[in-house]
Amino acid sequence: MPVYTCTAAQGTLTSESKAALAAEITRIHAAVNHVPPGYVNVIFSEPPPDSVFAGGMPGAPLIVSGWVRRGHPQEEATRLALELSSAAARVTGVAESHVMVVLEDSPARSAVEGGQVLPEPGAEQEWLAGRGEA
Repeated sequence: MPVYTCTAAQGTLTSESKAALAAEITRIHAAVNHVPPGYVNVIFSEPPPDSVFAGGMPGAPLIVSGWVRRGHPQEEATRLALELSSAAARVTGVAESHVMVVLEDSPARSAVEGGQVLPEPGAEQEWLAGRGEA
């Protein structure tokens, strides 16, 4: 369901820190949005250092962009972003002042997974049952 893309210049993150960050993103998203961990997707993008800028200058930000289904309460979305920011800094060693988390949402019906339109938030159990997974 959710898709997170973590972008940092090549060499910023180790294989271990990427695995730890993916695990934390999965744990946090599953806990806050009440979805099975197996549906959280995390992808890493690592452009060359000369392709990463902050404030118009070469930089070393860690940017976590996430797509989530529209309809979750705003307080949960804010909590999710704050927890992801803190976890990203903690597990990667990147200063939190260099971490940016951006959550984008759209209607569940705008996404398809496994050949099925995603359920609205709160309707996951019925959707999983329809897939034989509940």
